[in-house]
Amino acid sequence: MATIPELSPAVQDALNNGRPVVALESTIISHGLPRPGNLAAARSFEALLTEAGVTPATIAVIDGVPKAGLGPADLERIATDESVIKVSSRDLGLAIAAGRTAGTTVAATSVLAARAGIRVFATGGLGGVHRGFAGTMDESADLTVLSRTPVTVVSAGVKSILDIPATLERLETLGVAVAGYRTNRFPAFYLTDSGEDLDWRVDSAEEIAAAMAARDELGETSALLIANPLPPERQLDPALHARVLADALAAAESAGIRGKAVTPYLLEQMQRATEGASVAVNLVVARGNIALAGQIATAWSARQRGTR
Repeated sequence: MATIPELSPAVQDALNNGRPVVALESTIISHGLPRPGNLAAARSFEALLTEAGVTPATIAVIDGVPKAGLGPADLERIATDESVIKVSSRDLGLAIAAGRTAGTTVAATSVLAARAGIRVFATGGLGGVHRGFAGTMDESADLTVLSRTPVTVVSAGVKSILDIPATLERLETLGVAVAGYRTNRFPAFYLTDSGEDLDWRVDSAEEIAAAMAARDELGETSALLIANPLPPERQLDPALHARVLADALAAAESAGIRGKAVTPYLLEQMQRATEGASVAVNLVVARGNIALAGQIATAWSARQRGTR
C-alpha cells in the first residue's frame, strides 16, 4: 500500500535530514480566499517559509492521493479547479476511495501532518463551537481531532462568529493545551483580543519547542495550540466588526439559516459588508501564523539535532 500521505521529494528530504518543515492547510486556498488571488496567496505562503529556510508542506488530496507537499500543478489545481471539494478528517477515507480532489480542513490537515511526522502546522483560525450550540449541537471536528493528534498548531484563535468562551471550555475538556504567543488573552481572528483570558503565555519559539519536548516526555498525544494574535494596528476595525457581525447574525436569524449553513453565510456577509477588508485581514492572519510556525519548526529542528 502507498504511504499516506505521499510526501514530495523536498518534504521527504527535509524530514529525513532533520530540517524544519511546516504543514499548511489547503481549504484556505480552495474555499477560503476569492479567486484568482488565492493562487498568488498560496504561492506567497510557501515562499514565506522557503525564504526562512523552512520546507513548506501544503497538504491536500489530489485524485484520491493525500499529499504533503504540492508541486506547482497541484497547487494551481487546488486554487483554480471549481470541482475541488473540502474534506474534514472523517471524509478522508471516502475521498481517497472515490479518487476525489480536495482541500483539507484543520482536522484533516492535522491528521495527515501527524502521519507524515510533521510536528508544526500553521492555519488561519481554528474551528470551534458554533453559536446556538444547544439547539444545533454544531461543533467543528477540529476540536476533537486535536484532542488526539500530537501536532503544534499556530492559529489566530477562532473567528468571532463562533462561541469563543464555549470553544475554550471544550478545548480544556478535551485536553488540548492552549498558550498565547506574547499575550495572556485569546485572539478572535479578525480581532486581536476576544476578551477571554488564557492561563499560559509563551514568548519565544524556543520556549514553544521546549514545551513540545516536555509534552513528548510525558507521552501527550493531544495538540498544543499556540494562539497568535494580530497586531492591534492590523486588526479589523472593532466598531465595524461589531456592527457587521450584529447585522449578519440578525439577517441569518431572519432568513431562517441554521446549523452548518450559518458560518459560511456569516463569513460571506462579513466580506461583503467590509468591502473586502475582512479578506485582507485573513491574509495578514495567515502570513503571521505561517511566519511564527516557521520559527517554531526551526527551533524544534535545532533542539532535536542538539539532543542526538
